[in-house]
Amino acid sequence: MQSTEKMLDRAMTDGFGRRIDYLRISVTDRCDLRCRYCMSEKMQFLQRKDVLTLEETAIIADRFIARGVRHIRLTGGEPLVRRDFPELAHRIGRHLRTGALKELTLTTNGTHLAEHVDALASAGIRRINVSLDSLDAEKYAFITRGGAIDKVLDGLAAARSAGIAIKINMVALRGINDSEFVPMLEWCSVQGHDLTLIETMPLGEVGEDRFDRYMPLHEAVAAIGKHYELLPMKYRTGGPARYFAVDGTDVKLGLITPLTDNFCAGCNRMRLTCQGKIFMCLGHEDHIDLKAAFRENGASAIDALLDRALAAKPERHGFAITQGSTQGATRRHMNVTGG
Repeated sequence: MQSTEKMLDRAMTDGFGRRIDYLRISVTDRCDLRCRYCMSEKMQFLQRKDVLTLEETAIIADRFIARGVRHIRLTGGEPLVRRDFPELAHRIGRHLRTGALKELTLTTNGTHLAEHVDALASAGIRRINVSLDSLDAEKYAFITRGGAIDKVLDGLAAARSAGIAIKINMVALRGINDSEFVPMLEWCSVQGHDLTLIETMPLGEVGEDRFDRYMPLHEAVAAIGKHYELLPMKYRTGGPARYFAVDGTDVKLGLITPLTDNFCAGCNRMRLTCQGKIFMCLGHEDHIDLKAAFRENGASAIDALLDRALAAKPERHGFAITQGSTQGATRRHMNVTGG
């Protein structure tokens, strides 16, 4: 393993002085759900030849780790629908044993979680995020366009039994789940999960008007505040959430507020898509294509492209949602870039 001094010399810092030590890797654009804020009902997915192989993804992850990335989150689409996911997780997870990687985590919709829990734990994944926007089976089916909540609940129970820490991700949707913030919080308290609320973002065409469903999180906080005192915490996981202790519970409540409280000043992230493209910002279309260079010139081409990506990383996104106007919207859906 390289010396700490040498690794720090090559650590990634962008043009605004932000240290980049967090990589989100989308392992597939495919998903078994069609959540209304994330995808269109009818999606066209990538062909297999256009997706990074397991070996390519692992090698690119190696190069990021060698440049100072300490946190990797595996995402999709739905990562657990990729058949070779357990092997990929083990390939990247070996860096946990050497200390080169501090944490390997996963974001999943939970529908295949029960069958993969043992593989996740074996790979060194100790913490996962599970998307769950409602505890009501009918609402859940509506939001996901046909999903079965029982599969998710079974997966959560299996993960908890395996000792994996769970954080529930709940997108705030006006008129759909806006009465469930307190019940979801109390359910998380009973189950031993943390909870993060998320504002919907204008990523891709989903066939619905996002303004009708967009809910700024200060409204959710006000609803919770009628029942529980929220106390700001210094706790951080490496992601964009700000955390609050919920008095009388053990729940850490996270808020991800890309529209109402921009968090870009502290951005420490890049995203690698399953196509091998680096997106320097979730809210911009600019990207660097690693796959083409890697397939033509091998791993030696990666470092120079990482430097280009750092130089091109923007200061902030431009998301805004108002009635009749969506600013900063991207053509690509969230499943392309990774959750």
